[in-house]
Amino acid sequence: MYRKFTATHIFTGAAFLTPGYVLITAEDGCIIDLLPGKDAGDGVEKYEGILCPGFINTHCHLELSHLKNVIPEKTGLVEFVFSIITQREAEEDIILQAIQNAEDEMLQHGIVAVGDICNTAHTVQQKLKQRLHYHNFIEVTGFVPATAGSRFKAASELWAAFGALHNGQRATVVPHAPYSVSPQLFDLVTSFPSNNLLSMHSQETLAEDVFFKTGTGDFITLYNKLNIDISFYQPSGKSSLQTVLPYFNENQSLILVHNVTTDESDIVFTKPQTTNYKPKTFFCLCPNANLYISNRLPDINLLVKNDAAIVLGTDSLASNHQLGILEEMKTLHKYFPQLPLQQLLQWATFNGAKALQLDNTLGSFEKGKQPGVVVIENADGLILGEKAIAKRVI
Repeated sequence: MYRKFTATHIFTGAAFLTPGYVLITAEDGCIIDLLPGKDAGDGVEKYEGILCPGFINTHCHLELSHLKNVIPEKTGLVEFVFSIITQREAEEDIILQAIQNAEDEMLQHGIVAVGDICNTAHTVQQKLKQRLHYHNFIEVTGFVPATAGSRFKAASELWAAFGALHNGQRATVVPHAPYSVSPQLFDLVTSFPSNNLLSMHSQETLAEDVFFKTGTGDFITLYNKLNIDISFYQPSGKSSLQTVLPYFNENQSLILVHNVTTDESDIVFTKPQTTNYKPKTFFCLCPNANLYISNRLPDINLLVKNDAAIVLGTDSLASNHQLGILEEMKTLHKYFPQLPLQQLLQWATFNGAKALQLDNTLGSFEKGKQPGVVVIENADGLILGEKAIAKRVI
C-alpha cells in the first residue's frame, strides 16, 4: 500500500517544488516517487502548509532534560557551565522520565535524528526503543594533562556501553570544548579508532578567546571556583578554534557548536587550503540556547558569506525552553529576516543529515530514502511567524 501527500508547498531537502506535486511513500515512509498531480491518481492526502523531510537536531544534551527551568537565563557561559557541573545530579527516576518526555517532544515536533551529547549512560534505555536515529557523542573533559589517561579511559568505557544500541545508531568519543580538554586528551580522542565524526563546543563566549590569547578572564575564575590548578597553562596567543583545530585529522568530520564569537579569520582557517589538517567542518547554530545563556547570537551573515556548512541544534532543556527545530528556525527568521526559508529548511534537513552522516537515509525526498514527513502549518507567504507549528506526518 502507498500513501500520497500534497501540500501548498513541498520542500524536498534542497528546494521548493512548483505547486501541484504529489509525494508518494510506502506505508513505512520510504520514498517511492514525486510526481505531478495529474499522474498521481486518487487517494491523495492534502495539507495546508509546507511538506518537508523530518528535521535533524544536530546538537542536543538529552541527559540534561531534568534541568528544565532550573538554571537562570542570561548569566553568561562561565556561570552556566558552573551551574551544570554543580546541579546536574538528581534521582535517577526523575532523570529517566525527563529524558522520555524530551524525546516525546522531539518526535511530536518532527525531529527524526539527533546528535546527542552523552556524559552518562542515562539515555541508553530510551534509545533502545529506536524511535529516533541517534549519533551518540560521548563527551570527554579534562584540562589538566595528567588526567588525560584516566578521563579517556572512562569515556571509552561509556562508549562501550552505548555499543548496546542497534538500529544503525553510532557512537564516537568527542572533546567537550577547547578550554576543557588538554592537548594530550585531544590526541587520545582524535586517534581513537573509527572516530571519524566528532563534535565540539566552540567559541560560545568572548571569554574563551581571551583565555587562549592572553591567559586571563572569566575562565580563570571558573577553574578557581572548581579548585583546579592550571598554573601550568600557557596561552597560545591565537583564538581557541585556531589553537585546537590542528589536533584533528583530515579524514575526520567536525561539528563546531555555537560559534557565537567566531570571526572571519576563524572561518577561513577551517578551509582545507589554510592548513595541513583538514577536518570537514560544519557550523551548528543553537540560537535559542545562545539567547538563554548569554543573550547573543553568532554572526550568521558572516557564516553565510563564507559558504560555511550550517546545521541546526537545540542544545539542552537546561538552556532552552523546548527542543523543536522549527523554533530555532523561527528565531533565526526573526533576527535575520533576509535569510530565505529555503535556506533555513536546508540547514534543518539535508545539511543536518549530511553532518551526522545519515544522508543516505534521511534529509531529503529521494527515492529509497526514509526521511520522515513533516508539515509546517501557519507559514503564510513562507514566513515563519509565531503561529507556525510543525507536525509529524510520518
